[in-house]
Amino acid sequence: MTPPTVLVADDDRSIRTVLTQALGRSGYQVRTTSNAATLWRWVEEGEGDLVITDVVMPDENGLDLIPRIRRVRPDLRVVVMSAQSTLMTAVKATQRGAFEYLPKPFDLQELLAVVGRALAAPSSAAAPEAAPRDADEKLPLIGRSPAMQEIYRTIARLTTTDLTVMINGESGTGKELVARALHDYGRRRSGQFVAINMAAIPRELIESELFGHERGAFTGATNRNQGRFEQANGGTLFLDEIGDMPPEAQTRLLRVLQEGEFTTVGGRQPIRANVRIIAATHRDLRQSIRQGLFREDLFYRLNVVPIRLPPLRERTEDIADLARHFLERARADGLPAKTLDGGAVEALRSHRWPGNVRELENLMRRLAALCPDEVIGAGAIGAELREPEPALLAEPPAGGGTAEPLARAVERHIRQFLAAHRDGIAPADMYDQVLAEVERPLITMTLAATRGNQIKAAAMLGLNRNTLRKKIRDLEIPVVRGIA
Repeated sequence: MTPPTVLVADDDRSIRTVLTQALGRSGYQVRTTSNAATLWRWVEEGEGDLVITDVVMPDENGLDLIPRIRRVRPDLRVVVMSAQSTLMTAVKATQRGAFEYLPKPFDLQELLAVVGRALAAPSSAAAPEAAPRDADEKLPLIGRSPAMQEIYRTIARLTTTDLTVMINGESGTGKELVARALHDYGRRRSGQFVAINMAAIPRELIESELFGHERGAFTGATNRNQGRFEQANGGTLFLDEIGDMPPEAQTRLLRVLQEGEFTTVGGRQPIRANVRIIAATHRDLRQSIRQGLFREDLFYRLNVVPIRLPPLRERTEDIADLARHFLERARADGLPAKTLDGGAVEALRSHRWPGNVRELENLMRRLAALCPDEVIGAGAIGAELREPEPALLAEPPAGGGTAEPLARAVERHIRQFLAAHRDGIAPADMYDQVLAEVERPLITMTLAATRGNQIKAAAMLGLNRNTLRKKIRDLEIPVVRGIA
């Protein structure tokens, strides 16, 4: 039996040599070329069982060759390699009909595995979808790290489907950017992209926001109002911070996902739900399920395709590109043009980035506006990222000594509490009592710092507004309302 023949096109001789040796050792015949014209001639003449092509070649872009190959030989699989390693490269390769996309440098074992899968895949004559509009205008996501390459490949595969996606990542990692990329380069790109933050809506209004309401459905409903499901008809509905959705709304959403239709608040006529759902959260929903805060059946309805966005500290090789991108965006917005020297880049890479990409963007805009030098150095970066001396919730000791660390103060307080009950019976709610002792001053002083603004206070505390309101009520914290 004649072994399969792999056609390799790459203008880099070293790549051709490596692939020839690796594929030859695996029992394949190999023909290599440095240009697209020769590759196209071989394809037209019926040669080869698989094509491996680079994107950038001296006479033609390898991506432009894929639709032509699919038209004349629809069963011939094409594997694309590229050193460009951007989201758009992955999306274009997938949507033009490539079997797989591999960023350079690639792992030889992974490439051999892809070759094996491609040759074993069943025949299919499906035509590739049209390339997304405005594909060359801008890159929605920045980064060439291995972690981002895997995300690009996942996004590229998902642009040809309407599967529900769950995006998980810390705050500031770019969850909405991924959701928008899935929409903008997917099959529903001609429809609306509608985003709703579940943590920013009072729980009593969530159902009306999602599904709309009829006139007279409740006090103040003077007109019929479209919900987000109707607004996103034919497009994508992005449910951000889905982990903060209250239980009653979770039940309603689950019913919509199961039945494919919904009714407005106060309405009786079912409305078809023609939307693609993309959800996102910074929470561990499996932990929320164990705590009884999130429905397990809804989780599995939403978690069809999970995407984990890595924090910036796990993709430090992307920091320089991201920082330069944000400086360029700041210049486009009218701020002074600035560049980074090598020391500045190293200083950025050594930071932990608790605020992730959003923190980096804010830093670059701040430096563009305030740094007097055209070239930003390590000193300017260090001055901006230097953490202030830790402050305590309590005032410093009157004697002028150093303040006691909070953890030590809490430990001393608990020790005294336990000693006071050594000979008696300690209260059964000690855990709640101690937490309240910490929470009450923390929330009280944060509200004072924000002049009573609960939205700002919730953001500072890392809580959603509904949770903060419940704690204020349970702890009987007085709030001065109406202060901005």
